[in-house]
Amino acid sequence: MSPALTQGAADYIAMEGKFAKYLQDVYSAPPVERESLTDSCEILVVGAGFAALLLWYKLREAGFHDVRFCEKGGDVGGTWYWNRYPGIACDVEAYSYLPLLEEMGYFPTMKFASGFEILEYCQSMATRFGFYDRCLFHTTVERTDWNEETGRWTVRTDRGDCMSARYVVLANGILTTPKLARIEGMETFTGKSFHTSRWDYTVDLTDKRIGIIGTGATAVQVIPELARIARELFVFQRTPSTIDVRDQRETTQAEIETWSKEPGWARARRERLATISSGRTALQGNDDFLSGKISDFRPRRQYDRELSQEELVQKQLNTNFRIMEQIRARVDAVVKDPKTAAALKPYYPYGCKRPTFHDEYLPTFNLPHVKLVDTAPLGVQRINATGVVHDGVDYPLDVLIYATGFQWMATSTFNMVTGRNGQTLREKWRSEGVRTFLGLHSHGFPNLFIMSGPQGGGGQFNFTRGIEGHTDYVVWMLKTLRDRGVGIVDIRKEPEDAYAEHCREADIRTRPLRDCLSYYNGDGAAEPGSLAYYGGPAKWHELRRAAQESLEPYVFAMAPT
Repeated sequence: MSPALTQGAADYIAMEGKFAKYLQDVYSAPPVERESLTDSCEILVVGAGFAALLLWYKLREAGFHDVRFCEKGGDVGGTWYWNRYPGIACDVEAYSYLPLLEEMGYFPTMKFASGFEILEYCQSMATRFGFYDRCLFHTTVERTDWNEETGRWTVRTDRGDCMSARYVVLANGILTTPKLARIEGMETFTGKSFHTSRWDYTVDLTDKRIGIIGTGATAVQVIPELARIARELFVFQRTPSTIDVRDQRETTQAEIETWSKEPGWARARRERLATISSGRTALQGNDDFLSGKISDFRPRRQYDRELSQEELVQKQLNTNFRIMEQIRARVDAVVKDPKTAAALKPYYPYGCKRPTFHDEYLPTFNLPHVKLVDTAPLGVQRINATGVVHDGVDYPLDVLIYATGFQWMATSTFNMVTGRNGQTLREKWRSEGVRTFLGLHSHGFPNLFIMSGPQGGGGQFNFTRGIEGHTDYVVWMLKTLRDRGVGIVDIRKEPEDAYAEHCREADIRTRPLRDCLSYYNGDGAAEPGSLAYYGGPAKWHELRRAAQESLEPYVFAMAPT
């Protein structure tokens, strides 16, 4: 195992007890009182982010209207509802990231839209397509049990609802549960503190001594904003992020006029980004599109013979090394203090951790009131009543901000879905290993669809494109059931086992590319094949098409009357 996988393993704690405050919804008014529901619907969807919004649009187009949504937050948006920290923005260009741009007649104001613009866009989608009338907000699904006698799911919520649904879709995302690193003395800090995913705008940060723990994708965006108003800013870093150029800019009027005359421009641009990011970024070493610098796409040289998997991985590692050398050289070119620059240089392969793009993050460390505290390899040592203590140095703070990220593909939803054999999804996966078919079905859980879960094909640079593939599949399956005159679908065990083994092999083959601690590999502890799908989008879609054409993996049955 490489040194990158043996250093810095963080121990995370549950946000409960004294830390439950970090999960509170600070963005909406208290829930509206309502009667508990005991009715039924054809389709019940958990979540109200882009997956749910896009699914509703396509279900409506396909003639499915008896649909209900349950969302624990107070509005639509998913991750863009919960994350509202200063500086928040998408790290994929908005022209490709935002779905249904043409249907909405909308042009993003910036190439990399702010999170606030994205949230407003979600709200506009919900209003235009009648989503609000079908969603129960401030409603957390607590139990979902399969009833064999009725061929339906019984869904119970924290609002006392007991609803019946023919089909259940889990569309509540892959980064839904914030996490806190376990640090001695956390509970003793007497200043203000909060997690970035529940940003407390009631705390005045002006002229304060601020500490922020974490330097991942969120911190990269928020740190330059904090530096504008803080008296002193201490950045506690365990592992440096990969910081590439973003080249942020406003959308031009010329672009709007051009796209307005090109029907299909948004889908074409989204597909071009997918082709470039999956085909050239890693193997050919051109990451320009990801940072907004590419304007054309030229076919690349093909090899004279088919390369082995080992050769492909080695070529990718070589390319990644060259990319990382450019990343590290940029740090030296921007950051003036050699010691700070050395600490900010990432040492792992490109893409092993989530890549980030920002034009102001590195220059922030040239400011006299900003200090980088290198806590490698084990992170912050201790927190006391007045601040952070590390390596014998006391850092008094007025405010402490946790930018410690999220659990990946660890939604609590998997603990509350009970299938035919009396096991929850989580219990099944713990006893057998993660088992799905295409990441969308799991044997023994009929009429359940999992969007963007383990082994799913959503692991793309542009996450919403993966979501789009999943929504298309779910709508196709529901139409297939309707056309065949049946009401129940399950997956056969054999194709599920074969797919799980394929996921495991793909993970093992490409694991050298993730030879560091990150949520991509469960901080080094995940079983091969248990998290994202690493066979590539093209292979996933190949397997999906084969299943849809043959229908062999599926078991269809009439629903009880």
